Amino acid sequence: MAGRHELLEEALEHRFVRPDLLQLALTHSSTVRTPSIRSLSNQRLEFLGDRVLGLVVAQLLYEQFPDEDEGALARRSVALVRREALAEIAQEISLAPHVIMSTGEEDAGGRANPGLLADTLEAVIAALYLDGGLEAADAFIRGRWQRLVDANQAPPTDAKTLLQEWAQARSLALPVYEEVGREGPDHAPLFRIRVSLEGHGSANASGPSKRAAEQGAAEILLERLVAEHTGAGP
Repeated sequence: MAGRHELLEEALEHRFVRPDLLQLALTHSSTVRTPSIRSLSNQRLEFLGDRVLGLVVAQLLYEQFPDEDEGALARRSVALVRREALAEIAQEISLAPHVIMSTGEEDAGGRANPGLLADTLEAVIAALYLDGGLEAADAFIRGRWQRLVDANQAPPTDAKTLLQEWAQARSLALPVYEEVGREGPDHAPLFRIRVSLEGHGSANASGPSKRAAEQGAAEILLERLVAEHTGAGP
């Protein structure tokens, strides 16, 4: 593979000591004839890269926004690691031509598929981490994501949308909201809402309207998910 991905290495600003790691990170599961052998594609690396990206982005936000609480930081984090952001960075570094995929996947438009490119970039980040340590992954992520951080000085406010996107990016069922209580007089009720996410528990919040309570519950669950995803949780 000598020189095969030289342009990509330049964009990553890292020369691989173990080029086989980069080769594996670029190998889509469509090339594997035996689906059960996940070690032959980049799927396991995607898992690791997702965590490395989450950790670096969390530290970047922690440093850049010292006055923001956990909820605002969590909303920022989810927005920065979602599929659209990854696909945008993948396009910036011209990742698509380097992805190794089956003819059928390519004919189906795989090289223009944002989800496929986002997943591959996560795998590449994992390869950077394994080959050059956290320093190499950190340098790439900060270099490419800083512009996205600077472009949004105010944290995203719609926690429900971000939670839904977090679930969809992981092929989970959509979050489920249910009213679990109501207090106060009719003219000033206080609603209590629970949001549940498949395999990731639930969270409760109260508010003067159902929408406000849903947003609050979504934000609490997002905070927890971001903490767990960066290894910062209990």
